[in-house]
Amino acid sequence: MSSGERPSGTSRLLTGVAWAVLLVGLWLWGSEITDGSGGHSGPTTGDVAAVGRPFDVELPDAHEPLAPAKPRRVDVPSLDVRAPVVARGLDRDGAIDPPPFERSGTVGWYGGGTRPGAVGASLFVGHVDTETRPAVFYDLSAVRPGEKVRVTRDDGSVAEFTVDDVQVLSRDRFDARKAYGPHQKGRAELRLITCGGTFDVATKTYSANVVVSAYLTGTGS
Repeated sequence: MSSGERPSGTSRLLTGVAWAVLLVGLWLWGSEITDGSGGHSGPTTGDVAAVGRPFDVELPDAHEPLAPAKPRRVDVPSLDVRAPVVARGLDRDGAIDPPPFERSGTVGWYGGGTRPGAVGASLFVGHVDTETRPAVFYDLSAVRPGEKVRVTRDDGSVAEFTVDDVQVLSRDRFDARKAYGPHQKGRAELRLITCGGTFDVATKTYSANVVVSAYLTGTGS
């Protein structure tokens, strides 16, 4: 099953593979990788090809970062997702502790990291499914560059992000720094993360992670 296909049956239980790559070194991934702002999405390469990312999408300029504020809700209009956000820490294995399965419609935000709208990459995680139904990020791999992600913050403002990259990253070729570290110096960025790839019934784990990257391009209230 590719990440964009719907899982069949009732055995699709996410058991932590999406979070296992988010190790204690989260705060070490803050060094910038490239410079610049705005521009175009790049060509599809490697694991990204599994998503079917379009070429040469025109992207807006980055907005100046905002004062830090905690997230309250995440909206992904193209997926019809409007989800409450809860702060989460790290579990005993050093991975982000996702919301419990009984709250599969809730998005977890790594509260020990960047607040959305501030400089750096703010990390959000969500389940792709449970044993019986799709979860909040079930269709995350269908997001495309140029689409919007809006985060309502506890100061009453809305930080609007534009998607600039969608990747399916396999566990055996995973580079946490490149996936979750800021892509451009001085920008406010966001990552939406869930499981992808193929599902192993024996271990009840997925083989990859879907990582949607976006950067701040506007504000509202």
